[in-house]
Amino acid sequence: MAENVKTLHPSRTHFGVTAATRYATLIGDYGTSDFVLRRGGRLPEVTMAYESWGELSPNNDNAILIFTGLSASAHAASSVANPDPGWWEFMIGPGKAIDTDRFYVICVNALGGCFGSTGPSSINPATGKPYGGDFPELTIEDMAKAGHHLLHELGIDHLHAVIGPSMGGMVALAYALQYPDEFDYLISISAATRALPFTIAMRSLQREIIRCDPKWNEGYYDPDDEPQSGMLLARKLGLVSYRAAEEWHQRFDRARVKKERRKGEPFEIEFEVESYLDYNAHKFVGNFDANSYLYLSRAMDWFDVAEHGGSVNAGLARIHIKKALIIGVTTDILFPIEQQKEIAEGLIKAGRNVEFQSIDSINGHDAFLVDRDHFSPIITDFFAA
Repeated sequence: MAENVKTLHPSRTHFGVTAATRYATLIGDYGTSDFVLRRGGRLPEVTMAYESWGELSPNNDNAILIFTGLSASAHAASSVANPDPGWWEFMIGPGKAIDTDRFYVICVNALGGCFGSTGPSSINPATGKPYGGDFPELTIEDMAKAGHHLLHELGIDHLHAVIGPSMGGMVALAYALQYPDEFDYLISISAATRALPFTIAMRSLQREIIRCDPKWNEGYYDPDDEPQSGMLLARKLGLVSYRAAEEWHQRFDRARVKKERRKGEPFEIEFEVESYLDYNAHKFVGNFDANSYLYLSRAMDWFDVAEHGGSVNAGLARIHIKKALIIGVTTDILFPIEQQKEIAEGLIKAGRNVEFQSIDSINGHDAFLVDRDHFSPIITDFFAA
């Protein structure tokens, strides 16, 4: 296996690196060292962080590539090198839905992220300082391209399947649009051909909240003094949109914080749902870079399959696969079930073999992370067939 791998030490510019995380330095475009981005920017050096499970077959034909959601690292499942549970622990492993006894599974941290892949918090070789606001404009297509280049470094020229939930589903679609003949199966979960106005509004407001924090400083903040207030509020708003109203009702109702946990301050946290948002937002802020949040979020708003053919259906017609599995959740307000139907129907119109699954879960957009009972059987059956 041709693999250009280097070791990085965890630092403030690589938030979530572990012993299981590996790194590949990508070869540039057009005979140069530069990685050329869709909107005209260039990166002189690109490192991609990834983790893998299982063994690559002698014919290199059993590889599965997983693209992540906005806030996830490459640590999708536990391993000998890192036994900590991954963000998709119930899905990946021996005998599980994505069976590592059968497949060589690769999960890649997105270009622009902060878990080891090159992003705004990485060092700009031209200045010796973090890119910050100098990081070039980033698109979903760039993330797909970086994943493709990673596979080249690993000696893999054809994939059994590409899988992506949420933002990762958008990246999986972009991968299919740019490299239509280089994989056999597509699994898109709670994704979209393009963002809806409501979703753009939610993400735009989150970005504005971060940018209004004085510590953001146009993106050139001190890594040890980040815009935490802005990140906290933005993350709370995001958390509200990731789950469904019925789940909030069932989990918290109007439960109050116990008196011994209250300080008597004006307008302090009084309800358990407030406490939940505050706790999870603080946990996130210490493990994610503010600029990465901005760049990845905006890339999702920019993505539009119609740019790859003149219309959404024309774009989807460019995708050549043996079969697609499109999964949506009825209570998802960020990527509504109608958007999953649009993907499925567009592929069907193009003559592709498509399985569409609508899941009735109270967990909203985040269902793919927590609803094992619904998701595991569907993906298990898809690969078994």
